[in-house]
Amino acid sequence: MIRNLLVRGMVAGLVAGLLGFGFAKTFGEPSVDRAIAFESQQEQAREQAEAAAGHGHDHADDVELVSRGTQAGLGLLTGVAVFGTALGGLFSLVFAFSYARLGALRARGTSALLGLFGFVTVAVVPFLKYPPNPPSVGNPETIGIRTALFFGMVAISLVVAIFAVRLQRRLQPAHGGWNASLIAVAVYIVLMGLAYLALPRIDEVPVQFSATLLWSFRVAAIGIQAVIWTTLGLLFGVLAQREVERVPARRTVPA
Repeated sequence: MIRNLLVRGMVAGLVAGLLGFGFAKTFGEPSVDRAIAFESQQEQAREQAEAAAGHGHDHADDVELVSRGTQAGLGLLTGVAVFGTALGGLFSLVFAFSYARLGALRARGTSALLGLFGFVTVAVVPFLKYPPNPPSVGNPETIGIRTALFFGMVAISLVVAIFAVRLQRRLQPAHGGWNASLIAVAVYIVLMGLAYLALPRIDEVPVQFSATLLWSFRVAAIGIQAVIWTTLGLLFGVLAQREVERVPARRTVPA
């Protein structure tokens, strides 16, 4: 059954990635183009200032390895599709471990709950601490540090979320499901708040950069994640329910 669930998870992830690509192409790429235009204006202003000071700019190294059209088309499609497929495979494995351990939820309910859980812990919480910036915004020399901090926040969020789930299960017999859930959520919020305070803040957006453009880009970025996680949680639930309901039927046929 695990292999069948893995295949279904990858299929659901691929569909989620394709829908995410459509959302990114429609709502994200206009903001990217405007951000690149802003950077081009800033670069021209710097070149003019250097020329006025008698310092010429060497354009020999200004070679575009991948065209903007390829980045916004095939490159974006490939990246989002691969991400969605891999995420779907991991999602199916988590589903296989969690199924029948989350109360009376069936496959669709379990998948939807895991989709919401993943969206909050993997996308929303790290996003609030380290929101993405449009291309050409920020110091290129700190991209490694920024990437490491973001994925560190993802890892912390997942670890704390797993701890909160285990805490909820421990408290449930004594305090009831509702109260145990409230306590677990409160513990998650407190621990993540401490992580927010402990990790450094990064703000490299230029003062003159358009606040509206920055807002539009970040809304599109979290919107892509919402489309992917929602599609994955709902579609995989439909595909998985057929598989998990088929297994008991197979076992009763010989009897």
